[in-house]
Amino acid sequence: MNVGDTLAPLEIPVTRTLIVAGAIASRDYQDVHHDASLARDKGSPDIFMNILTTNGLVGRYITDRLGPGAVLRKVAIRLGAPNHPGDTMVLTGTVVALDGDRAEIRVVGANGSGHHVTGTVTVILPAEVAA
Repeated sequence: MNVGDTLAPLEIPVTRTLIVAGAIASRDYQDVHHDASLARDKGSPDIFMNILTTNGLVGRYITDRLGPGAVLRKVAIRLGAPNHPGDTMVLTGTVVALDGDRAEIRVVGANGSGHHVTGTVTVILPAEVAA
């Protein structure tokens, strides 16, 4: 692994079930994550994904690409365009720093409306990747 290397993209179909299940799993009962009518009343075209679900998907992306031995040390993300049912979010990653077995990876998750999530993940690499 070298600075500038890219990770293979991951396409995630954003379904109503994914949004609601993520909100329930993270105990986020805000109506905009499960009730389309109330979300519309608040100005959104539909329900939308919460940041905790996005955070979990970013972590999954990194460990899927680097292997189960990868240890997430820091996930620092910001949300942009919402993920609504019917969107497809494509996660991509670029290695921006290396220090021994520690890597910093810039992550972007984009959908048809723009960047849903941007940020960096600091990870301890498994031995087979760090070599």
